[in-house]
Amino acid sequence: MTTQLPLALRWPRRQRFEHFHAGENAVAVEAVQAAAVDPAAPWVFVAGPVGSGRTHLLIAACQAAIDAGRTAQYLPLAGLRGSRAAAIRGMAGSDVLAIDDVDSIAGEADAEHALFDTFNRYRADGCTLLFASVGAPVSLEIALPDLRSRLGSLTQALLKPLADVERRQVLRDHAAGRGIELDDTVLDWLFAHHARDLGALLDLLDTLDRASLAAQRRVTVPFLRNLLKND
Repeated sequence: MTTQLPLALRWPRRQRFEHFHAGENAVAVEAVQAAAVDPAAPWVFVAGPVGSGRTHLLIAACQAAIDAGRTAQYLPLAGLRGSRAAAIRGMAGSDVLAIDDVDSIAGEADAEHALFDTFNRYRADGCTLLFASVGAPVSLEIALPDLRSRLGSLTQALLKPLADVERRQVLRDHAAGRGIELDDTVLDWLFAHHARDLGALLDLLDTLDRASLAAQRRVTVPFLRNLLKND
């Protein structure tokens, strides 16, 4: 079974271009955004470590495509049950297809050939493919030379994770928008005891918001420690 999110209402609301904190990645974001809305724009291969925002950009591209009157699908290859080759071949009929976790099929012959065929089909149909992986194509152990060559020919968007000081400011700003004050002591403890990628931190902020409202308490280190222990 493929994983598809064809309806605009099902794209996570936070994963939009306007919510992506680009930092040093502005050029990469612009390339992905252009590909999402313009059929003539170059296809893009997004690469970056965990927490750099690869998935955020692909989902944002799907929403932007829909807003521009195009159809879009998102396929995360990692963690799919069953045949990933069948999942790839089953994705058809959309103007934009965003394929995440390309690195997860490296060395998997059937899936590599399916991706190669999908690449050629979308190119022939004048549609758009977007890809994402932990590394650029040249660093992946893809066995099929023609697939490696095609992926390497795309516009390469190499993402750099936000620095800690930038993540702290983003988190503080989001919290302030909810009426939550995160002082330096709370942020120090949070960054020492919780996943530090921005997506995980913003998800935690949702939990903090609900818990602090329910308890009618401000966010302190003891409150945060107890919340995470119970969670």
